[in-house]
Amino acid sequence: MIDAKEQISDVRRRLGTRVLEAGEARVLTISQAYDTDLEDLWDVVTSPERIERWFLPVSGELREGGKYQLEGNAGGTITSCERPRAYAATWEFGGQVSWIEVRLVEEGPHRTRFELTHIAHVDDHWNQFGPGAAGVGWDSGLLGLAMHLSAPDAPRDNDAIMAWMGSEDGKLFMRLSSDAWGEADIAAGEDPETARARAAATYSAYTGG
Repeated sequence: MIDAKEQISDVRRRLGTRVLEAGEARVLTISQAYDTDLEDLWDVVTSPERIERWFLPVSGELREGGKYQLEGNAGGTITSCERPRAYAATWEFGGQVSWIEVRLVEEGPHRTRFELTHIAHVDDHWNQFGPGAAGVGWDSGLLGLAMHLSAPDAPRDNDAIMAWMGSEDGKLFMRLSSDAWGEADIAAGEDPETARARAAATYSAYTGG
């Protein structure tokens, strides 16, 4: 596994707001740069065979206007696609609808940044857990992406992943991610005591504490 502290520090996180027709929404953005070129990273984040190796098995029609479904997780509709730099989709899970936007940005001949924005309405779940409720999951996704790019031909080992998540290193990763999103919450204007209480609640929810 990749070092938890190094992985957390390599990721950028920020929060913003957006006004939608149904009201105010929070905008969560997470990104990390990887040592691969634009075309390869596009393949990594759009090919079902490769998505399964770093994230989850996915089915459906992965094209603009097509429906997709992540195994045991969200599904939705792909609303736009600008190969090889960006796509957007609805993120439908648990009876709620939010939106994701993915962008790939070249930072050098063999270095590309993956950036994901998740837009969700403010609700009771957000008030309880803050950005970490979604952010820790995306941090885990970027960890999987980093691991895949370090060994592209390796199959996903779900047993090893589950064992690691229950280990001290896995719990450290969840703690650092929760705290990092708490600090992003503060930077976006949230009361520090509230933000850190949300981060603690998120860590507890992810680890069963």
